[in-house]
Amino acid sequence: MKFNVSSTKLFAQLQAVSRVIASKNSLAILEDVLFDLNGNALTLTASDGETTIRTAIDVENAEGAGKVAFGAKLLLETLKEFPEQPLSFSIDDQNFGLNITSSNGTYSFVGANGAEYPEMAVEDEQNNTFVISAEGMLNAINKTIFCTADDELRPVMNGIYFDLQEDHITMVATDAHRLVRYTNAAVKAAQPLSFILPKKPAVLLKSVLAKESEDVTVNFGTRNAKFEFGRTLIVCRQIEGRFPNYNAVIPQNNQNKVTVDRMTMINACKRVAVFANTGTSLLKLALGNDQIKISAQDIDFSTSAEETIACSYNGTPMAIGFKAPFLIEILNAIDSDEVVLELADPARAGLILPAENAENEDVLMLLMPMLLND
Repeated sequence: MKFNVSSTKLFAQLQAVSRVIASKNSLAILEDVLFDLNGNALTLTASDGETTIRTAIDVENAEGAGKVAFGAKLLLETLKEFPEQPLSFSIDDQNFGLNITSSNGTYSFVGANGAEYPEMAVEDEQNNTFVISAEGMLNAINKTIFCTADDELRPVMNGIYFDLQEDHITMVATDAHRLVRYTNAAVKAAQPLSFILPKKPAVLLKSVLAKESEDVTVNFGTRNAKFEFGRTLIVCRQIEGRFPNYNAVIPQNNQNKVTVDRMTMINACKRVAVFANTGTSLLKLALGNDQIKISAQDIDFSTSAEETIACSYNGTPMAIGFKAPFLIEILNAIDSDEVVLELADPARAGLILPAENAENEDVLMLLMPMLLND
């Protein structure tokens, strides 16, 4: 087999698919990327056994066809040093040797038989499909993935829950301390359906969709989920189990509502959090007449900080505690210039909402409070 290809184009695609490769693999060939040449189309496939990504690029002057697997790490380390230039690939069909010829030199690799590379997961008997824009999928993942858990005892919380209804789709993630509910009214389903997307393929989607503009077609059954857009296909194993009833934990009728500038609050929280106890990272928010007093202290080191910021609030004066990193992360995940905090009392979860949602979107973030000593 022979073909010519742009060095930067091949490196970009190899970099995208190789993100799925695990540091430790059950099969040695899973450390490779599968090259599949068919005409002037070169298909690249990488997998960790549970998640597989496949993409295709155009090549020139192609001769022959076939499948060969090459070590991803060696290929990437070689290609990243090349400036933009055409590279000539020559692959021996018998011993799977590879010669890469550049304008200045030749580089030799030894590959493996592509026929030994694991096949992509087959279709489930049950087949459900919906379509979402690349921007919508990217927004949903960006706003939910940071709330996924790493809990071996409750694996259903280690991913993003897709809850499809006839007039909208809801994506939810929670680690029992925080919860995010993202709703997109532009996505429809023929009937109520659901599945749980693991964190790793979600991270993979996030990295690939950042450069994508085409719609994403999602196809899922009882075990696997497939995401197809442009010339890229991602197939992954779903997380099995029943996701918690997320609506049951969202407090209703929160009478205390605060509207505050998001960046002002983020910066104040970051400054004050430096003085918080390193074990608890507790921030105290004292709400008064059109102001929030943010404070923290570390009794062990006799340090403390306090900052007052303006807000819109005429509810009952109250104080509530939150874990600083969690609060800052939630505020960073919201796009609106202003945020609304809905609070009932210091012992109940607080809701953090954008003052304005994007078209067809509704975002709700929940944060459990921390006990205040005073």
